[in-house]
Formats: sequence, structure tokens, C-alpha cells
Amino acid sequence: MNTRKENGRKFLKANHLLLFALVLLLSSCDVSKRITYFQDIQNYQTASTTEQPTPEIRLRPEDKISIIVNTKLPELTALFNLPYTARVLGAQTEQVSNTSQGTSGYIIKADGTIDFPVLGAIEAAGKTRDELASFIKAELINRNLVNDPVVTVEFVNLQFAVMGEVRTPGSYKITRDHITLLDALSMAGDLNINGRRDNVLVLRPDASGKLIAYVVDMRSFDNVQRSPAYYIHQNDYIYVEPNKKRANESTVNANTVQSASFWISVVSLLASLATTISVLSTRK
Repeated sequence: MNTRKENGRKFLKANHLLLFALVLLLSSCDVSKRITYFQDIQNYQTASTTEQPTPEIRLRPEDKISIIVNTKLPELTALFNLPYTARVLGAQTEQVSNTSQGTSGYIIKADGTIDFPVLGAIEAAGKTRDELASFIKAELINRNLVNDPVVTVEFVNLQFAVMGEVRTPGSYKITRDHITLLDALSMAGDLNINGRRDNVLVLRPDASGKLIAYVVDMRSFDNVQRSPAYYIHQNDYIYVEPNKKRANESTVNANTVQSASFWISVVSLLASLATTISVLSTRK
């Protein structure tokens, strides 16, 4: 009788150990909830996809740009461009600005203006590169300052960032007026095999700095081309979410329900339990 009770206690103890082990193994299923970015994004209202994509990069406060004015007369050209001095560094020559505008460019102020030589404060924010160049050219002509100016505006510090399941995440410079989401993902080396194609997230700061979220399904041509995030703007953040397989593989030993090691552990544990039960049964 005592032997039966002892065997029963051993059996219950073995079951408790099995249950405890299974709980530990299954707890790894929640790992994806701890590593996926922006999981609460569905709780916030995202921008409607009926909003038309805006292809033009429009200048904003804190953007840095370079403006070059060329004319037939060198003295006039020098008058409307930031002065530079040459500084020799070893075998290289570095161009250094002597003005407070910063090296080779203008930083747009919080009020949206820049201080341009001779013309003074001009509105830059909200304009495209071509619009700003055309405005400066018109002002120079209308004020009888230059008859034949050629004005060139270039981006200096504009960039976007790509994160998550891409080959080369990081920040990328904007060097032209139109960069699409396809361009941006291509620059980052395309999505990894474990990146979710149906849930690419683009976070875009508005004029006040508040982030607007756009979710793009890269599997749908219509969804991609109609999305307001199809054209990338400066300071956009693009995040490619990992799929469940990739998320589950992020445990220390990759021991999850979708990994071979998980099921090997379960089978091994069940085999050990079966052996223990068999031994206890033979002792009855």
C-alpha cells in the first residue's frame, strides 16, 4: 500500500515537472510581442489612403540647402554667393564658409525664412527647389540687380531612415526631388525574406513634429501607388516588421514552437516521462 502511494507521488511529481517545462517552453511564444516595433499603431487613426501622394520635396524649417547664383560677370556672381576661403589640409583643399550661415549652405529658420545676400530675408519653407530658385531669380531681375542670373538650389542635409527587416538599415540622403518608397527600400537593399510585405510602416512628421502613420501593403500595386507614403519626404521613418518566424527566432536559443529544437525538447521530455511511468508501473 505504501509502495503504491509512493509511486503515485512520484507520478504526480513527474507530471508537475512536465507541466513546468512546457510552460517555460511555450512562454517563448510571446517573444514577438516584445521585439516588434509600434505594436499599438492600430490604436491610432492612420491617414486615409484617399489622400493623394505628394511627389515634391518641399522645404521645411531646419532643412539645409545650398544656393548658387551664376552670372556673366564674376563680380556679380561673388556678390550673391556665400564667400569661401580655401584651407589646405595635406594634399586636399577644403572649402570653408566665412559666414554665419554654416558651411556651404543656408539653414531654414523656424519662421521659414533664410537670410540671402542683398535680398535679405526670403521665404523658403513650403517651396520646392525649383520654386525657390525661380523666386530668387525673379527677385534679382525685378530689382534690377542681375539681368541674366542662373540660380541653382541643392539639398544638403535632407534624409530618411529605413529600419527593420531590410538588408542595410540606416539613414539615406535625399539628393533628388522625387524618391518613392520603392526607391527607398531598394536603397536599403530590399526587404529580407523574413520581412512582412503586407505591413510596411512609414512614419512622417508633420509641420508641428507630430508623427503621422501610413501602413503600406507592398503586395498590392494599387495600395502602393495610391498611398500618401509612396513618395518619400525628408525625415520619414520606414519600418519593415519581422514576420512571426523571424520574431520567434529572436530568443536566446531560438527555442520556439516554430523551431526544431523546441519539438526535439518536447519529444525528449515526453520520452523521459514515458520511461519514468514505465519504470513506476513495473514496480507496482
